[in-house]
Amino acid sequence: MNIISLYGIPNCDTTKKALAWYKKKNIRVDFHDYKTAGLKKEKLQHWCNAVGWEILLNKKSTTWRALPPEVQEKVKAEKAAISLMLQYPTLIKRPVVEMNDKVMVGFKEQ
Repeated sequence: MNIISLYGIPNCDTTKKALAWYKKKNIRVDFHDYKTAGLKKEKLQHWCNAVGWEILLNKKSTTWRALPPEVQEKVKAEKAAISLMLQYPTLIKRPVVEMNDKVMVGFKEQ
């Protein structure tokens, strides 16, 4: 049996769509709210290894746009990106879905 873990924040529209889609398909999903429950550095590192930090870091988010330009400019490598995402979890593109050893970022119904 495949265990699906979905990471996101509950008020995110894309996370809501993903959770609703899984529910409609009667697929059990373990939801992890990383804004309130947090994330470990090792988990972010695993995701970066799987998909790349450039995909994981949401530079279109309001959180990113609110950061001072000098902070944004320092994010040129994985280590800086992970550090910033740990500090501001809403910078992580949502949702992140783990199933078996696969990591997928974002959600599109098709």
